[in-house]
Amino acid sequence: MDVGIVGGTGPAGRALAARLASVGLEVAVGSRSATRAQEIVEEILKKWPDRTLPLTPAANAEAAGAPLVVLATPWDAAADTAAGLRAELGGKVVVSMGNALAKIDGELRAVVPPSGSVAAGVQAVLPDALVSAAFHHLPARALGDLTQPASGDVLICTDHPEAFEATAALIRRVPDLRAFDAGSLAAAGPVEAFTAVLLGLNGRYKGRATIHLTGIDGDIPR
Repeated sequence: MDVGIVGGTGPAGRALAARLASVGLEVAVGSRSATRAQEIVEEILKKWPDRTLPLTPAANAEAAGAPLVVLATPWDAAADTAAGLRAELGGKVVVSMGNALAKIDGELRAVVPPSGSVAAGVQAVLPDALVSAAFHHLPARALGDLTQPASGDVLICTDHPEAFEATAALIRRVPDLRAFDAGSLAAAGPVEAFTAVLLGLNGRYKGRATIHLTGIDGDIPR
């Protein structure tokens, strides 16, 4: 098992699981319900019968046993879920991909969590983990569509150089994705919040818009 996705049965988690498995990574799809995890893995495999996708259904605690863990729960459950897995996640790189959003007057709007960002809240309950924030701006439909490249630039925020390197290495495994150092975890708030703008655009224009940076050559590890 290369990557564990805690809360991997939602749209973003399952899309990321399928994409990572498509490049040969062994991925554990975690859920509070082992039955639900099994159902989602079977759905993904049925959707792509011509592909060999190394996906394994797992309880969240089992997924958290992977060397690198992605936290893909709903944003308001991220910190509580992480806190319950403190023993499994201690000392590991934990990638938070949650966006704090709420639908208000028919429009998705960013919510500011008490810690300033979802990722910062996860780091607060996991003081021994190396938390990074990433994967916020990749539309789930595009990410999970294995007939098309997952093109886009992924912004990484973290206070830990090791977490940046591990997260960037994971991103680089996927062709047409680039990884960028977007600063410390303090920058995760605006990065997460911008997802509301992209989702609004995609809803209005029926698109799959993501971020592509110009004027920067490649992704430069710090």
